[in-house]
Amino acid sequence: MTTKTKSVLYDRAIDRFANMKERMELAFTIRIVKEYERAIIFRLGRILRGRAKGPGLFFILPCTDNFINVDMRTITFDIPPQEVLTKDSVTVSVDGVVYYRVQNATLAVANITNADAATRLLAQTTLRNVLGTKNLAEILSDREEIAHSMQTTLDDATDDWGIKVERVEIKDVKLPQQLQRAMAAEAEASREARAKVIAAEGEMNASRALKEASLVIAESPSGLQLRYLQTLNTIAAEKNSTIIFPLPMDMMQAFMKRD
Repeated sequence: MTTKTKSVLYDRAIDRFANMKERMELAFTIRIVKEYERAIIFRLGRILRGRAKGPGLFFILPCTDNFINVDMRTITFDIPPQEVLTKDSVTVSVDGVVYYRVQNATLAVANITNADAATRLLAQTTLRNVLGTKNLAEILSDREEIAHSMQTTLDDATDDWGIKVERVEIKDVKLPQQLQRAMAAEAEASREARAKVIAAEGEMNASRALKEASLVIAESPSGLQLRYLQTLNTIAAEKNSTIIFPLPMDMMQAFMKRD
C-alpha cells in the first residue's frame, strides 16, 4: 500500500468521524415534550423570552442550555384532617380535597421553589382559617359556601405562582364522641317534643270536629238514631258476638224523672 493510498484512507476516516460528531451534537440538541408538558429553557442561567416550549420538538444548545419539564395536567391532593376550633368553641376534625393545575409554567418555575408543596401547605392553612370563623351549625350546613370561599382564597394566593385552583371540596366533618351523644340526645328530645305537639293538635282538632258533629246531631233528633244504626252496621261487619241495641233517650229520661 502506497503512501498516497494511506493518506486518502486517513482523510476519509477523518471525514466520517466529523460527520458522526455532527450527528451526535445534533441529536443532543433535539428534545421532545408530551402534549400535557411544557419546557422552560434556561440559557446561561436566564429563561428564554417568550412562552414555554412544547408540545412536540424543540432545540437547545448543548453547552449553554438546560430545561425543566412542567406537567400541565390537573393535580389532585387530599387535605389531611385538621383539628379546628370553631367560632362557638367546638373542636372538630375536617378534611377536604383540592384540584389545581399549572396555568403559567414560567411563573411556576421562576417564582417559587416547589409549587406543589406550597399549594398543599397553603390549603391546610386556609382550611383552618376559614373554619375558624364559622360556628358548628354553619360548618355542617354550609359546606358549599365554605368550599367556594376556600377556592377563591387559594386562587388569589397562588396566582403569582402560575397556579389555577379549579375546585375545593369538604369531604368529612368529624365530631367528638361526647358531642355526638349530646347532639343525638338533643335531637331525640326535640323529636319527642314535636310528636307531643302534633298529638295535642290532633286531639284539639278531633274535639272541635266532635263538637261540630254534636251540634249537627242536636238539630235533628233522628240523626242520633241514624248514627246508632251506622255503628251497629260497623260492629256487624267485624263479626263480633256483642250487639248493641240503641234505646231512645226519651225512655231513659222517664226513668230518671221517677228517681
